[in-house]
Amino acid sequence: MTSTDAPAMPRRSVIYLPASNARAIDKARTLPCDGVILDLEDSVAPDAKELARSQLAQALKTGGFGRREVIVRVNGLDTPWGEADLELVSAIAPDAVLVPKIGDAGDIARYEARLSSAPERVQLWAMIETCRSLFHLDGIGAAARTSRLSCLVLGTNDLAKEMGAEPGPDRAPFWAAFTLSIAAARAHGLSVLDGVYGALNDAAGLTAECLQGKAFGFDGKTLIHPSQIEACNTAFSPSATRVAWAQAVVAAFADPDNAGRGALRVDGGLAERLHLVQAERILAAAG
Repeated sequence: MTSTDAPAMPRRSVIYLPASNARAIDKARTLPCDGVILDLEDSVAPDAKELARSQLAQALKTGGFGRREVIVRVNGLDTPWGEADLELVSAIAPDAVLVPKIGDAGDIARYEARLSSAPERVQLWAMIETCRSLFHLDGIGAAARTSRLSCLVLGTNDLAKEMGAEPGPDRAPFWAAFTLSIAAARAHGLSVLDGVYGALNDAAGLTAECLQGKAFGFDGKTLIHPSQIEACNTAFSPSATRVAWAQAVVAAFADPDNAGRGALRVDGGLAERLHLVQAERILAAAG
């Protein structure tokens, strides 16, 4: 499956929840977010990994997540838990598998190979959170042509740690990483999500960071608490102008006279099949 085959899903708000916390998983079924990342990695202590896998399997079996995408973040293949995590997710088939600390396209290929037994609909999401990955973004994005890769997710906390950066409210140390990650995603038809906002009692700061992320070009933001969802959904919902453009693109490609064409003139610009996928996502996000 290539990235352009991915469903047109809104990804404004995607929240991390530890798979070791059964109560949090139950709560996820009621949250107004677009996606839920059930985490087996950073938020789960080593002695709770097995419990987390068991609860994750039960959660996916039970279902009830509605329209929300369900993504599982696994431990890396260089850890004692990575292989078992990937074996499990191949069997339980969430909407996507989020893999950590990608360095280059070779890492994508390794995870793709481990997911060979998973249903084709299971997507691959990749964390961009290492200094090495920033020098291989085009190759990582291009791996979508031969893999399930459909989304890049910025891991700003890990990236700051590796860089030795101390980002302030403007997040200036990350600007290059943001623009390059977004450019790579757009070049290869991928979604791309901003990193988390760590302060839980700073509504103004959260809103400002969401709006900054949207201005950079992110599709949405990853979150760590349900209280952050509303601000995120509001900031990343498309404007009336964007909705009108998306409607025009969808209508143009739906016109029987344009059947089989790969590129069309829409509102004075060129729209390709890639833009049709983008337009469908905009309309999905608009409700």
